[in-house]
Amino acid sequence: MTIDLSVPVSAWGHGLATVAGDGTVLDTWYPAPRLGERDPERGGADAASVLDDLIAQAVPDDRRNVRVEVVTTEITLADPPASTPDAYLRLHLLSHLLVRPNTINLDGIFGHLPITVWTNAGPVLPADFDRLRPSLQRHGIAAHGIDKFPRLLDYVSPDRVRIADASRVRLGAHLSPGTTVMHEGFVNFNAGTLGTSMVEGRISQGVVVGDGSDVGGGASIMGTLSGGGTERVSIGERALLGANSGIGISIGDDSVVEAGLYVTAGTKVYLVGAPRRNDGSTPSVKAIELSGRPNLLFRRNSLTGAVEALSRTGAGVTLNETLHA
Repeated sequence: MTIDLSVPVSAWGHGLATVAGDGTVLDTWYPAPRLGERDPERGGADAASVLDDLIAQAVPDDRRNVRVEVVTTEITLADPPASTPDAYLRLHLLSHLLVRPNTINLDGIFGHLPITVWTNAGPVLPADFDRLRPSLQRHGIAAHGIDKFPRLLDYVSPDRVRIADASRVRLGAHLSPGTTVMHEGFVNFNAGTLGTSMVEGRISQGVVVGDGSDVGGGASIMGTLSGGGTERVSIGERALLGANSGIGISIGDDSVVEAGLYVTAGTKVYLVGAPRRNDGSTPSVKAIELSGRPNLLFRRNSLTGAVEALSRTGAGVTLNETLHA
């Protein structure tokens, strides 16, 4: 992957690791991750206070057959993750907005995230959850998922961000202040917003959404985790994906995709308003050739069914300020 050279090369943090009875590290929480190299002699009172608080909270939970250990993790961001605490530190850096999506090495991160039962009392090893199920139920401990990635809100509370359904946003999502994620919105890890945005659709891994943009209800943005795709998709500023639309190309600033229209990289797009060909026909291109261009409207001709692109003029999308305060 491409590493952003403007990002510091290292990071560190004091955290609490949850360790199952068989020694599996289930997760690690870092309340105050930091960029740069750790200097024990210049850590400051804040770092010492964080460490003291963690030591006080490092208590076992026999109900879940786990112990909690204080860890100090130091990593090089250009290297791939090397352990579960390492992987969790990278996810925390993203969700604390210390780094942007696609700027640090996450290669092989799935291999360092064990499949875990996520409960209202914390993570549990799947085998232990089955074995301890009656006891867990008596203690009011219930599962809300089994996955490699936990919910963002169980680890980070983003500033000035609204998330209507906690299960729809993974740890590692990058949500800038002013972002609203409605009930049907979804944000994966290593993806998110760079400014005020409305999210009612799906933001896949690797996708970034610019300031002032709106991802409409049911809208889909292609990622790179499955299907063999390598194209990094982004949405510019003041752009709109209409309800139930989708894109496999980047959308530039002040652009709009009509509701219900899915534009993949190979979609044939007719260029409305462009000079006609010698035979009088409207020129067309593959959608990938329009990737990232600003001030475009993508629509489907209601008579012919052809996908068209035409230039937009005037103001871009304007979000309702009261919904993002």
